[in-house]
Amino acid sequence: MNGLDFIRMVEAGAHRLTTNAERVNALNVFPVPDGDTGTNMNLTLTSGVEELRRRPSDHLGKAAEALAKGLLMGARGNSGVILSQLFRGFAKAVSDLPSANAQQVAAAFQNGVDMAYKAVVKPVEGTILTVAKEAARQGVQAAKRQPDVAVVMAELLDQAKEALAKTPDMLPVLKQVGVVDSGGQGLVYIYEGFVSVLDMEEAPLEEPADMPYVAFGAVQPLEETLEPAAVPLDFTGHERAQAKLATEDIEFGYCTEFMVTLNPGKLNGRKFDEALFREELSNFGDSLLVVADDDLVKVHIHAEFPGSVMNLAQNYGDLSRIKIENMRDQHTHLLMEEAGPSGAVAALAKATHLLDAAKELEMGQPSVPAENDPSRELKPYGFVAVSAGEGISGIFGSLGVDRILHGGQTMNPSTEDIVRAVSEVEAKTVFVLPNNSNIILAAQQAVELVEDKQVVVIPSKSIPQGIAAVIAFQEEAAPEENIDEMQQALQQVQAGQITHAVRDTQMDGIDIKEGDYIGIHNGRIVSSAPDLVDSCKKLIDSMLDAGAEIVTLYTGAEAVQEQTEELVGYVEQTYQEVEVEVQDGGQPLYYYIISAE
Repeated sequence: MNGLDFIRMVEAGAHRLTTNAERVNALNVFPVPDGDTGTNMNLTLTSGVEELRRRPSDHLGKAAEALAKGLLMGARGNSGVILSQLFRGFAKAVSDLPSANAQQVAAAFQNGVDMAYKAVVKPVEGTILTVAKEAARQGVQAAKRQPDVAVVMAELLDQAKEALAKTPDMLPVLKQVGVVDSGGQGLVYIYEGFVSVLDMEEAPLEEPADMPYVAFGAVQPLEETLEPAAVPLDFTGHERAQAKLATEDIEFGYCTEFMVTLNPGKLNGRKFDEALFREELSNFGDSLLVVADDDLVKVHIHAEFPGSVMNLAQNYGDLSRIKIENMRDQHTHLLMEEAGPSGAVAALAKATHLLDAAKELEMGQPSVPAENDPSRELKPYGFVAVSAGEGISGIFGSLGVDRILHGGQTMNPSTEDIVRAVSEVEAKTVFVLPNNSNIILAAQQAVELVEDKQVVVIPSKSIPQGIAAVIAFQEEAAPEENIDEMQQALQQVQAGQITHAVRDTQMDGIDIKEGDYIGIHNGRIVSSAPDLVDSCKKLIDSMLDAGAEIVTLYTGAEAVQEQTEELVGYVEQTYQEVEVEVQDGGQPLYYYIISAE
């Protein structure tokens, strides 16, 4: 197997997964409307495919490294992170090989499994890890007696299917619901694509570099799926926060992104110094992100003179994937949308004036922004939090969180999104609050990619836990003390959610019908009823069974005022010693997020 064989296999695997992404989503154990394992694996693999198409090679090691890099930066959710680690280990095993025989390919799959298991703090059997492990083990055994890579891969796939079928026997919740593991099923689809190419069931691709840029129709281009998600924190209503900014206040007008392929000839024998490169670029603008991995460096910066930025970068290597967007122009269009027809003309006239002024400055020299002044002092601590809903984002902002990543179950922020948000926080230590169990691994993976500051992931699994952690933070305390206090705060809050079921099932002895309103208490379904208020009351009873002093209802985008008032009245009458608060959360899919402390 050489690099081109590998590229064809990955392309076919991605196509197979894309075709079946919704089927994988449907296997999520909880019957909620935001099952996303297929989506996360699909977006993660798409990022890897795009990197392969950008850097095709007939050298297996180089092709595998390109895939691993793309997967790493695009990893979303636990399933996406595990997938990225499986192929990161594969890439390291074949890094020096232009091609590989059956035993080397099998060993590479095994190395990927070893790396994936190390990435998970508490590996759970009956998941994608088990499917990958059993498949790789069979591959190693098959390669000892069979030199044909296609035959070895076929046996590997057969064992993956067999392991997948056994996952309900390893995880009781899977057997209870009557499904196999969703991540394992996604991996089987990928392996099926691999084998189809080796069996020549699909026509070989002509040239990977000439493939269409957007991967397989149903998937968004990388530029759309990995846009920066951090936003300013001034939510006083539903008006977009950017509309509160005047266009003339945009100091650095061009969002500039590109990749640098390091060129030893240009480095003149010097080792690439990422910190020095970042410091040099900081003179040209703000919102700077530099992520280096071996011979590839990704740069994101808001600059007034993008040409100067790229001229500097060319001293280190060759540029690719260049993307420059005029943020003043974008902002003007945003203002026109906010203002409506009556304000559009004025906004456009204002923009024209600003563009003329910008042209007059075109020959000038970029100034050093105050925030990038080497003499400035970083604040001791900063926060990045994942949030769903403008109201909840506003609450995090009022508590001092520096950057918000919009996400949650439906659309997990990628590792790169988290790295970018952390890089924008001007602090020595940055605490990251994932606020969702499916985002914790991506956050932990981001820690490894940030070198210029300390990054600490507080493993919050829900919005209430994240808010409790921020409230527990003490500015004057040492980092270790704050970490301990925030992690303790996670255990002192009860979290509840109300959404609707998307299929009939039975869980924890509860019969659930499609369309029922289900209550989830600390990750476990405790109520299901055709009436939202009835289900919510049962959820509240479960949450208050051990007692609490205060209950907070975060109303979702579809919450009804009359139902909210009925729930408040229920708590006040049934639990007279408990205080009730209502906050506008604005979150999608979940009618209420409930906190009890």
